[in-house]
Amino acid sequence: MLICGKDIHVGGRIVRIAGLADDTYEYVDNPEVTIDSLRDCGVRIDLFTFMQRLPDTSPKYTYPMEWDNLAVLPVSTFDHWWTKQINDKTRNMARRAGKKGVTIREVPIDDAFVRGVWTIYNECEVRQGKPFTHYGKEIEQVRLELGTFLDRSVFIGAYLDDTLIGFAKVHCHGARIQAGLVSILSVVQHTDKKPTNALVAEAVRYCAANGIPNLVYSRFSDGNKEGDSLMEFKEHNGFQRVNLPRYYVPLTPVGWAAFRLGMHRRIADHIPEPVLAKLRDARSLWYAIKLNVSKNK
Repeated sequence: MLICGKDIHVGGRIVRIAGLADDTYEYVDNPEVTIDSLRDCGVRIDLFTFMQRLPDTSPKYTYPMEWDNLAVLPVSTFDHWWTKQINDKTRNMARRAGKKGVTIREVPIDDAFVRGVWTIYNECEVRQGKPFTHYGKEIEQVRLELGTFLDRSVFIGAYLDDTLIGFAKVHCHGARIQAGLVSILSVVQHTDKKPTNALVAEAVRYCAANGIPNLVYSRFSDGNKEGDSLMEFKEHNGFQRVNLPRYYVPLTPVGWAAFRLGMHRRIADHIPEPVLAKLRDARSLWYAIKLNVSKNK
């Protein structure tokens, strides 16, 4: 639903929690007006959550809060990032795409690009040890999802000959305080060519050329997770963890009780990280066995 010009998502059965549909890339402009509008919208909402915008890292509001985080790359010039913010190994990875015949360019969201993204989505049923959410989607659903915030987004493609082997969607905040890597994905078959590194480099180049001071790549750390290959990738490419206040505004007595009891958090957030790590390993093994069995049938 649309509230104060922002797309609001409401989820949960017992506790109904509302937040911006893209709240790591979009921000609430006027919390008080937004909260009043949510109270009057006619939909039951128990809790409203929003993150404070960059670059303000100290709490500005008196609402109940917890700390959240983003993976942020400060951008000044491309040359500064290339020479000061990444190391030789990362630079070599970013160069490898070009040496392997991969070209990186800004592209329009036309039929060929949408079909290329759809093909990438359907390459692997499992990524990073868990079911890939975009696998099996209809091409028109892919087109619809890519088409959000078109007036503020650019698409970057990595091409081997004329075949799309990787892409990034860069969403620019309206106030131009940041750009976000909303999507960045490459074909597993061509991992050796390092197209994802080259796509990050092009996103940095875009931010530097357009005076955008921050490039955001979702969260640096999700929940209790202490480290994984994605976090290492972000760190090697110059992204830093920036802690920001996340506010939780109870709109009903259920919301107040849910916040005090910690019911606004995911179940995984209540499990110690060592236990979660073992569960993730078991999940990866399960899907590896499942896929091998399916392939051998």
